[in-house]
Amino acid sequence: MELPSLALAVWMFVCFCAPVGGYPNGKVREACTSMIPCHGGSPQLSPEHTITVNGTEFKPGDNIEVSLSGPDFEGFFIQARDAEHLDGPAVGSFMLADRRLSQLLTCGRTKNSAVSQTSKTKKKQVKVYWIAPGDAPKHVQFLATVVKKYRTFWVKIPGPIVSQPDVLSPTTPLHATSEAVSASYLSKPFSASGCGSMKFCIRNPSNCDPESASCFFLSFQKEESSVFIEMSGPSEGYLAFALSHDQWMGDDDAYLCINEDHHVHVSTAHLTGRSRPLLDSENALEDVSWRLVDGVLQCSFRRSIHLPAYKERFNLDASYYIFLADGEASEGGLIYKHHRQPLITDGLCNVTGPPQDIGGSRSPRLVKAHGALMFVAWITTVSIGVIVARFFKPVWAHSFLFGKEMWFQVHRMLMLTTVLLTSISFVLPFIYRGGWSQQAGFHPYLGCTVMALTIFQPLMAGFRPSRHAPRRQLFNWFHWSTGTTARILAVVTMFLGMDLPALDLPDAWDTYTMIGFVAWHVGIDVLLEIHSYCLIRKVEVIEDDRVQILQSLTSAEAEGHLFKQVVLTIYVCGNIVFLVAFLIAVNKI
Repeated sequence: MELPSLALAVWMFVCFCAPVGGYPNGKVREACTSMIPCHGGSPQLSPEHTITVNGTEFKPGDNIEVSLSGPDFEGFFIQARDAEHLDGPAVGSFMLADRRLSQLLTCGRTKNSAVSQTSKTKKKQVKVYWIAPGDAPKHVQFLATVVKKYRTFWVKIPGPIVSQPDVLSPTTPLHATSEAVSASYLSKPFSASGCGSMKFCIRNPSNCDPESASCFFLSFQKEESSVFIEMSGPSEGYLAFALSHDQWMGDDDAYLCINEDHHVHVSTAHLTGRSRPLLDSENALEDVSWRLVDGVLQCSFRRSIHLPAYKERFNLDASYYIFLADGEASEGGLIYKHHRQPLITDGLCNVTGPPQDIGGSRSPRLVKAHGALMFVAWITTVSIGVIVARFFKPVWAHSFLFGKEMWFQVHRMLMLTTVLLTSISFVLPFIYRGGWSQQAGFHPYLGCTVMALTIFQPLMAGFRPSRHAPRRQLFNWFHWSTGTTARILAVVTMFLGMDLPALDLPDAWDTYTMIGFVAWHVGIDVLLEIHSYCLIRKVEVIEDDRVQILQSLTSAEAEGHLFKQVVLTIYVCGNIVFLVAFLIAVNKI
């Protein structure tokens, strides 16, 4: 939903102008450095706007005209940076050409080092003048963030590179060229040889070959005072691993291999909360190498076990949970949120300790248990319980269990089991998350509704009127409607839950299996309904040659009890097959 004009103006002021207005909250520095808007969402991949300049050379003190143009846009943010260090601070200052459209901002210690819009008014072109500083680097590149509308924006659109006289103009992005000096190209893929004996390895799937196009591989080999690290996996964007004190993203030590126009840039970052990582401008990684072949990205590097000069780097001789993630990256090296849950080790690992060869899981155990228990409850116990209550009253009318009719006891036992399993499963995500999840969409809201109906149903059954009481029909209607509503919502909730990152089952499997189960249940229900109807039509009793009286429904259905028992047996077996298939899929995550 788009924000009103005033809200967007306030947002842009907070993100970009806060240093001028005196907002020392840290977010301003992040906005000036990353040039990422503060309103969430992911940036677009293909820019629609372009940056042009009126010259390619400059000397200290020169003015260069910079123009940003393209389809209608509401907001923008322009900076100039050292082309060899695009993650560094802004370079030089700006002058305005039209104060109605643009305003000067101060990022870091450089006054008037950035330009942004003054209002949400749509514009097609903005023109400013860049003033080259006395200590300007040899090459300067212009970058722009453009906001087309609140949820549609581009970050760090690359502009032209201008250079000082008598300096060779680059033909490729200089930040890639400069990194290539210290990075070499791997001549062959990694090997799993030595995993568990010489080096600490994490593989997904378990025991996969890093030469395979579907294998995620991470290894640590301890040397005297350093660790040699290899990372490999199918990705044309980025691969990253992080060391964490817990199984939550935030306050983690991350290492990223990012594909930037077929050149792999290896960088470090410190993760803060669930926000996008800000890459460090300097790192202590050595012997960097990389390889990018057939969609498989591989990189290796060496780092010291202890790095006291880098406070955000963790010591490698301690134990951590290890995350392994992959995702997309833009041409400028901007990374996007991973599409699925990262691979997380099951326990704390010390990569400099005894070598191990382990796997991990993309779904936490509590979330797996949550899904499995809900599936048992709403695919198995509740479905069988409904079939028994609806079609087996006449079949088991003269059979008793613990003093009650058998159909009723079986129905009650299955429904109470559903309530118990649902209640246990309902608590597990709250234990895992430590509270309410804001990232799960409608799933938790529907889940709470199903839980409420699940509790209400047996409470209502406790006040069931006697069989011939006047209010019995009203009770039957409420009992049926509440149960049916809960079952429908439960199936919808499971559909939504299976695609959440915490339990991201294989797409084809989760869709077809759930559709198959619904079709299976509806088919059995229709079959038993047709069977009951046919029995009634067969029975005719003629009285006085004038009145046709149908045999009672109870007696007619009792004649077909063998058929119903066979159908029930097949139905239970089918439900068990669906259940086993689900549990196998969950266990493989």
